[in-house]
Amino acid sequence: MESQGIEHRTVQVNGINMHVAEKGNGPLILFVHGFPELWYSWRHQILALSDLGYRAVAPDLRGYGDTDAPASPSSYTCLHMVGDLVALLDAIAPDQEQVFVVAHDWGAVIAWYLCLFRPDRVKALVSLSVQFIPRNPQRKFIESFQAAYGDDYYMCRFQEPGVIEAEFAQMGTTRVIKEFLTYRNPGPLFLPKGKGFGHPTDTPIVLPSWLSEDEVNYYAAKFDKTGFTGGINYYRNLDINWELTAPWTGAQVKVPVKFVVGDQDLVYNSLGAQDFIHKGGFKKFVPLLEEVIVLEGVAHFLQQEKPDEISKHIHNFIKKFH
Repeated sequence: MESQGIEHRTVQVNGINMHVAEKGNGPLILFVHGFPELWYSWRHQILALSDLGYRAVAPDLRGYGDTDAPASPSSYTCLHMVGDLVALLDAIAPDQEQVFVVAHDWGAVIAWYLCLFRPDRVKALVSLSVQFIPRNPQRKFIESFQAAYGDDYYMCRFQEPGVIEAEFAQMGTTRVIKEFLTYRNPGPLFLPKGKGFGHPTDTPIVLPSWLSEDEVNYYAAKFDKTGFTGGINYYRNLDINWELTAPWTGAQVKVPVKFVVGDQDLVYNSLGAQDFIHKGGFKKFVPLLEEVIVLEGVAHFLQQEKPDEISKHIHNFIKKFH
């Protein structure tokens, strides 16, 4: 990808070194990746949006890729994440009071927190896969997940430090990356102990047309170096985030938003997401929600599965704001 004019640099934010990929000049778009991903998940959008006159910026989040990974799980709360993004913007775009944000998966969760905590910094948000999830003051996240899906639900399995990492190590990094990126079951993900992704780990995985072995290998090389712990530590802070965000119970997100999801996405098909998105709940908490797009036949990693379509959806929305 470097040969296509994407530049890489390290920026100091909040005492950690953050790796950033960027290309282009103009209004800044901050691309925020999810799990188990990297800046590289936005490779197609960086090229497309920089060609359209934007400065596309995609960091590796803390714990990922070439960005530092603090050892303590407690260094991965929503406040750390939002703090990193604000510090990054202060460092690389001090002249831009507000920026566009495009975010996916855990990146979307962080982007929703950014919009809650610092709406003054966000011109507009394009959220992929993960809708706003209002805080339920009655019950913490993990308790809710256990009640809905039991202990084999992947977010529950991620809680105990070291356990899932050991299982992933047995499967091999490349295998784990392929399993996640090709997951197409429109329902909750279960990872029963010792059973991998529910089929023998020597079952061949045929890559879809939108994902090459070279692309898988880029992810695998980075995760081989870092391990998965940094990314999994985000899940280990779900209940801490629930405690920290008590002051924002019932708060609305006051930023213009476009939401795009695939109808085969595991998130869209879990935990009552469709009812919340389509029956008024989403709009109630996000009054400036302007568009909800559901892509037919598309799964979770939609910006890689349908890169041109997603780039168009981003551009068609953000061009209204400048």
